[in-house]
Amino acid sequence: MSETAANAKKRAIIITISMAFILFFKFIPAPAGMTQAAMQVLGIFIGVLILWMTISIDWPSMLCIAAIAFVPGMKMSSILSGSVGNSTFSFLMFTFMCTYTLSQTPFIRRCAIAFVTNGAARRGPWAFTLLYFASVLFLGSFMSPTVLVIIFLTITEEIYTVLGLQKGSKVANMMMMGMVFCSGISAGMTPIAHVFPLMAFGFYQTATGEAISYASYMAGALPVAALAFLFMMLLFRFVLRPDMSEIKNLDVSSLKASLKPMDRREKTTLVIFFAVVLLWVLPGVIKPVLPDAADFIDGFGTAMPPLLGAVAMAIVTFEGKPLLSFKDATTKGIPWASLIMTAGTLTLGSAMTNADVGLTDWISTSIQPFAATLAPLALVLLFSVWASIQTNLSSNMVTVTVVTAVAIPITLGLSTVNTAAVVSVIGMMASYAFATPPAMATVVFAIGSGWTTTGSMAKYGFPLMIASALLGAFVGYPILAAMM
Repeated sequence: MSETAANAKKRAIIITISMAFILFFKFIPAPAGMTQAAMQVLGIFIGVLILWMTISIDWPSMLCIAAIAFVPGMKMSSILSGSVGNSTFSFLMFTFMCTYTLSQTPFIRRCAIAFVTNGAARRGPWAFTLLYFASVLFLGSFMSPTVLVIIFLTITEEIYTVLGLQKGSKVANMMMMGMVFCSGISAGMTPIAHVFPLMAFGFYQTATGEAISYASYMAGALPVAALAFLFMMLLFRFVLRPDMSEIKNLDVSSLKASLKPMDRREKTTLVIFFAVVLLWVLPGVIKPVLPDAADFIDGFGTAMPPLLGAVAMAIVTFEGKPLLSFKDATTKGIPWASLIMTAGTLTLGSAMTNADVGLTDWISTSIQPFAATLAPLALVLLFSVWASIQTNLSSNMVTVTVVTAVAIPITLGLSTVNTAAVVSVIGMMASYAFATPPAMATVVFAIGSGWTTTGSMAKYGFPLMIASALLGAFVGYPILAAMM
């Protein structure tokens, strides 16, 4: 049997098994206290999860939306309004359009080169390395990690050439690994253009009707990111121990030659983009002083700022070309597979938390006695470690969906645990995906470049994963709980 035929057979078997769960699981007698509708939702969840992990994330997400419509108590109109019509879906779509437009300017490259060519970077090899990684963290705080790594791959290979590094070099390996690690850490730093924290926020809002503020989230996420970054640097310095004398020439100022002065087009794009960011962050900052103004801005929701930004970018024109090309932004700038999966997971999350379905009530009733025996921080640690491990072995989106589906009903029933803070930790940890190729496409890009290996990514990625999970539970959660 040819490889193509074998793959086709394997695909057919997986789809058959998945469809059996989706179509027939509801006929299995439900355990005591669980409704048959809950069994149906559980079967859909298992079937779609198998497809997400083995086949694809796009069409199985559409299948998920369609299958949920047949669950008693779930209406197609409400399903669509809670999935593709959900504010999270719109927020991501408009934000991706804005960040794509920004990525088409020299700004990202300009920032990265500014970090590695300034005076502080020339103080020594470790100072240079620190600022190189810091540039990834800074830019990653408002960019998709995938887009960020694609841009940085080119810049990094130019740096290798200037510094005279060859493949097999520990220094080159460290820079490539650190770039991927920092892209994951930065994705958990802020919810700006980052899917996984936003999905967690969406599940929490669906379950409780309350929103999680960006400022509150970042108050807990930034310290975790800073300490994870410090641990990464210590890991490289004392475990990897690269021979920094390999860097023969720290003068990478030649990279500046490829940059032209900032023109009006780039400046205008920057002004609009950072105005969008300001509208996201401002309410949480001014609320103690100007509560009415903060509530007014918050009242428009998180999707309004990037919508206004995208419209402004499409209107403003230089030399006959708008800042934002709608065709290019929608065909090249929006990762539709991820967006459709977001819609599917939002639908699934809505069904799992639906009162008429009763699945979360059953989970809460069944597990809550055990959860109640755990110390609050032990329970938080459980969810933090679970999210960290799963996100480094499978899909980030699946991780957020599964872990929050279990965490929300359990923690809502406990007065000793802050549910919003737990959900934030889960979204944060789901972003810290960098240890294995299934974790994130960024890992695949780095390994495919030939400058690092699968073994290296796992050897240094897993210790960083464990440290991050501990930091999320013991540093991030207490701050988040105090803020929320």
